[in-house]
Amino acid sequence: MARSSGAALIQPLVEAVVTMLAVLATLLCTLKLSPGSGPAVLAVVLSLSLSRSHMDRDLRGRLEAVVVLPLVGFVAMGVGLLLRDTPWIGALAFVVGIFLSIWLRGFGSMARRAGHLIALPFVTLLTVPHVHASPGGALPPVLVPVAVALLSLLWVTMFHLLARRLRLLPPVETLEHAPATPAQEGGMRPTASTRMAIQMAVALALSFVVGYLCFAERWAWIVLTAFIVNSGNRGRLDVAYKCGLRVLGAAAGTVLAMTLTIHTGASPAMTGVLILIALFFGVWLRPLGYAWWALFVTLALALLQGFEPQPPAMLLWLRLEEIVIGAMIGLASAWCVLPVRSTDVLRRRLADALAAMAEAMDPATAERLPARVARALDELDDMAAPFRAARRLTQRFRALQPADWVDTLLACRAPAIDVIARGETPGRVRQAIGAARKSLRRPDTLLPALQQLRQTLDG
Repeated sequence: MARSSGAALIQPLVEAVVTMLAVLATLLCTLKLSPGSGPAVLAVVLSLSLSRSHMDRDLRGRLEAVVVLPLVGFVAMGVGLLLRDTPWIGALAFVVGIFLSIWLRGFGSMARRAGHLIALPFVTLLTVPHVHASPGGALPPVLVPVAVALLSLLWVTMFHLLARRLRLLPPVETLEHAPATPAQEGGMRPTASTRMAIQMAVALALSFVVGYLCFAERWAWIVLTAFIVNSGNRGRLDVAYKCGLRVLGAAAGTVLAMTLTIHTGASPAMTGVLILIALFFGVWLRPLGYAWWALFVTLALALLQGFEPQPPAMLLWLRLEEIVIGAMIGLASAWCVLPVRSTDVLRRRLADALAAMAEAMDPATAERLPARVARALDELDDMAAPFRAARRLTQRFRALQPADWVDTLLACRAPAIDVIARGETPGRVRQAIGAARKSLRRPDTLLPALQQLRQTLDG
């Protein structure tokens, strides 16, 4: 079965509280150093992104962030200036930066971490395109992005370390990265990371063109939506699913933001409080469904950017139109440019989970820990939602449902972990795991093999 509903709410709540404490500390320090909306938004986005990426998890990650974040902050500030003064050159620099951040992930763990760091400040440029420090602060404007980056790393690290010391968050050893998926693929086909980078570059380029030519000052909403639906691309079905949730969540968030703006009078203090509350609920409820994240992030962005000088009702429809256009561009890019089949990604996750089970039940394995099996099954569960949604829509006329593979293997979680925890290595279970791994090459035999594995574990 999937993770319990209690853990699905309580653990993310703790993580959301820790994250928002780091956000508030970084935000307060930033406002003291450099008043203004640009540095404040950079502080919030960097703190949220660092908390989610867990780059502060070990000493090596913190040292890498200390070296790379200031440099990336400078680059992002330069791209922001280009977007303001020479928009087309700025758009090209933005697309290249995001392309590199994704492409690097196929070159090992260190390059993957660098890619995540590179992407962080660029996301800020989509929320407030012209991030710059107001004059009169405690630091020269050119040093503000560096200070904000280091402050966010400092506070995120401190609050995470404190939460782990108090055992509010899992210890570091249970959060180690899983082994990287081999990058080699047959023939002349590009690797997965290269394909995702190209898809993202095409989606962003089209979004900038459409935004600049048709929507003038509101281009950022189109680019942001295209970026969101293609981020973490797990195949065409995943992008289509996120497109639907993004549009629905954004529609609800925009309507809610319009209502709140009208009734609160749009005072700066109240708007800031509402933005932080929206981000808290978005961080907390994101594990329960992407639509929650889309709703609350759209609410925060709409409150941040405001509805004036045009009437709220007019901007509501314009904003929804831009979100739909960005979603369609992102979907078209994922579907037509070097497409990745979602079932291929799913079978890779199934293979990883079965491999973890096989290793944990191998008599030759010196230390058989259930943690890796649990982590592999959690990663499988994380990508199950699009397949379950597709099953609800197609179960009447399609017999083969990949969601059945996921649910059947997840149902093996409790008995498999129980067997591993007891230190047993039953031969019939290992044979069933081996048969399931072999059947990955033949989708029509995969479900019966997984059902046999479940029956064997239950027996």
